[in-house]
Amino acid sequence: MSPALQLALLGATLVLPRAQALTCQRATREFLINVSEMPLRWKADHEVCANGWGCQDTLILIDNGLQVNIVLTKGCTPVGNQDARITEHRAGPGLSVLSYTHVCRQEDNCNNLSTTLPLWALPSTAGPGSLRCPVCLSKQDCESVTKMTCPAGSTHCYRGSIQLRGGGVFTVLRVQGCMSQEGCNVLNGTREIGSIVVSEDCSPNAFLTCEWGSELHTGRNLSRMPIRWTTAHKICDPGEVCEETLLLVDAGQSSVIVESKGCTKGRTQDAPTVSIHSGPPGVLVASYAHFCSSNRCNRARSTSVLLNSLPRPAAPTPGDLQCPICVQGSTPCPENPENVTCPNGTTHCYSGYIRLYGGGIISKIHIQGCVTEASSSLLNHTQKIGIFSVAENSEEPLEPFLQDGAVPTRLLAWVVGLGLSLALWCGMPLC
Repeated sequence: MSPALQLALLGATLVLPRAQALTCQRATREFLINVSEMPLRWKADHEVCANGWGCQDTLILIDNGLQVNIVLTKGCTPVGNQDARITEHRAGPGLSVLSYTHVCRQEDNCNNLSTTLPLWALPSTAGPGSLRCPVCLSKQDCESVTKMTCPAGSTHCYRGSIQLRGGGVFTVLRVQGCMSQEGCNVLNGTREIGSIVVSEDCSPNAFLTCEWGSELHTGRNLSRMPIRWTTAHKICDPGEVCEETLLLVDAGQSSVIVESKGCTKGRTQDAPTVSIHSGPPGVLVASYAHFCSSNRCNRARSTSVLLNSLPRPAAPTPGDLQCPICVQGSTPCPENPENVTCPNGTTHCYSGYIRLYGGGIISKIHIQGCVTEASSSLLNHTQKIGIFSVAENSEEPLEPFLQDGAVPTRLLAWVVGLGLSLALWCGMPLC
């Protein structure tokens, strides 16, 4: 076969390199707007591509009759040329999913789509049917859902989540609306749309989103002065739930509080739990733990979810014992610290550490302070506090494992003795 004939046969797919790199329009946009605001226009930046790369447009519209979610990505791509194409992945009336894809190399900025107009037709003229469904498009939760009368031909109410990732996009959209068929199939089997991979899940905890982040604070009065709990968020892996854990160590003159929010496997939903591992007088070790399974349910906004539930006994009278006081979350306590008079009721000086692992935290909290004889071991061999694996005065390896987070047995009598001062336990608002 002659070279000319070979070239002719390959002409439909062969892309010859340009003498110089292409310049393409570049943008990543996500919009959630009312149907009345359609069609929509946008502007794009520009980028210079690698040699041989082309320009691409990917546009996805998800419409439930009241709102439209728009996802756009455009820029350079190594993918071969593809003619501009409009696809109805799911046609209305009711929920609809449409897309526009295009890959080109014929000239600079050939990926010049700037409006949803090619995908947007006039609203359906289908009359109302008898079915009513909740209708929602949201990146959060569909908590306040509007119900609407579905168009004629609708037979089922859809509720699911769609994940879109690729081309600079990573998002999960909660979707509810009217459908003309049963099942979790609003995407009609589609797995890729241009540069974006799409997936669908209609299980209750599909693509669970949790608040996420961890911090360690050192200071004074952290057992009385709340700290704002600021976090980002992340999409969990299948089977995970949300968690939030606080651990407070307070020796009176200094304190540490450790915070964790995120996703975790192997736990079920539990009500918020406050535990006092070692109580006053002397060193206070207390924790808050919460596991839950709805989007961003680990939304405590400050450490007051723990502090509001701590006992507030009257100011103790000074005793006869003197001990060094120190709580530090990174470096060891000073070798020759100043001694401080302990509160009445304490009988021993404590010097040790608690190691933490889990929830984004690997740390050793160094502790010196006053304790009663009954609380000379601050954790009483507790090995799990919320998401944290913990060990006291031990260098044994720490590994996450499941354990009930009950209040230590040795503290039950002390807890009962506090009487009404602990009435706030588990009854506090989530701040």
